[in-house]
Amino acid sequence: MGDYSELARNIQFDRSEHTVSSSDSGCLLIGVGRSAAVFKIAGEQKVIKVFFPGLEGVAAEEAHIYGLLSDSEFYPRLYDSGMNYLVIDFIEGKTFFQCLTAGIQIKKKYLDEVDEALGVARNAGLNPSDVHLRNIILKPDGHIMMIDLARFRQVKDHDQQWEDLKKVWRYYDHRYFPKKIPESLLNIAAFIYKKTWEPFLERRKAKS
Repeated sequence: MGDYSELARNIQFDRSEHTVSSSDSGCLLIGVGRSAAVFKIAGEQKVIKVFFPGLEGVAAEEAHIYGLLSDSEFYPRLYDSGMNYLVIDFIEGKTFFQCLTAGIQIKKKYLDEVDEALGVARNAGLNPSDVHLRNIILKPDGHIMMIDLARFRQVKDHDQQWEDLKKVWRYYDHRYFPKKIPESLLNIAAFIYKKTWEPFLERRKAKS
């Protein structure tokens, strides 16, 4: 594939900005998130991530971060980027979220690899934030890969979310704890965490 910018230009969103209205025949839509749509590029082990209108700054930020981490085994390689898109490796596997809904056990060694990956990011001068179940992929070879890095350079105090997930894992690892969890239950837990627990932690830090 020569001109990835042409692919990006052919991808259009409707007025809702979160629905793809048209795309290139060389692209297969594989996911839509809060800020962008992701397409598998035909004939290549790469994806093109095209950001919604008005989020060009997020696109530039994420491309910069991927560029800093492209040499790490824990992050996809950046191949190209433009005003509203970036091209990175296509990663086969399941997110931690999908593992939980499918009953695939998340082992301690996977958590250790996430910690190692976050250490690589910090050594690159980044401040990893918003680390959650949907941006960690377990590959078929049993190793992890991290995606969606736009918030890895936030100027804020240490993000507690990943540490809290590891605390919950201690209960999950118990032999009697169910390893297959309904998607609806995970979504409710995430909502409560964002709306209740995180604000509580921020208020407590402000008082200390």
